[in-house]
Amino acid sequence: MTDRDTRERILDTAENLFATNGFDGTSLRSITGDAHVNLAAVHYHFGSKEALIRAVIARRVEPVNRERLALLDACEGASPDASPPVEDILRAFLRPSLRLLQSPDRGDALIRHLLGRIIISSDERMEALLIENFGEVGRRFLSALRDALPHLGRPDLAWRFLFTLGAMAFTMTDRNKLKFISGGTADPADVEAALEELVAFLAAGFRADAPHSASPHGGSAS
Repeated sequence: MTDRDTRERILDTAENLFATNGFDGTSLRSITGDAHVNLAAVHYHFGSKEALIRAVIARRVEPVNRERLALLDACEGASPDASPPVEDILRAFLRPSLRLLQSPDRGDALIRHLLGRIIISSDERMEALLIENFGEVGRRFLSALRDALPHLGRPDLAWRFLFTLGAMAFTMTDRNKLKFISGGTADPADVEAALEELVAFLAAGFRADAPHSASPHGGSAS
């Protein structure tokens, strides 16, 4: 077995266990046992558990982020004299992640749960991973949304982008609740329907007036 084979086996095993048991619930001993390698192999290829976590995430997230940025470049290129519609910006952000829902690859199913764990976690290490892996993407998309929505201040835009992340993570990690809520009338396996429902919902939220811009009775705030 080559070094590359060993490294990939460790990554595959760690990804499976992290997605199933969480990061804290997975020990290096359990990874080495399932991967049939010794601890020295993990330290040789990754150095530490934290570095292994980063490698697992980067391996899956980087292709998704590259596609997101390519889609954003395309929709901005199609509107050179104006900001792209909010819906197109949201589709560019959401589609690469939601596409994992229809993949038969077990790894894609695992990474959906892994990404969900990172996005909804309040653990400082997970927040650091989020910044490390989504920093550039976040800046690009926030900038595009800010240009498309000049009526929103930075705090309002940040809130709405946070809600976007939450809605995306929930849609990716727990589709069974949709069957229950809809009484079986909505198909959680219909990725395009999920995308368009999310885009319609989120675009309306982004376009809404900021809460402080109007009084509770519909008049202008003083």
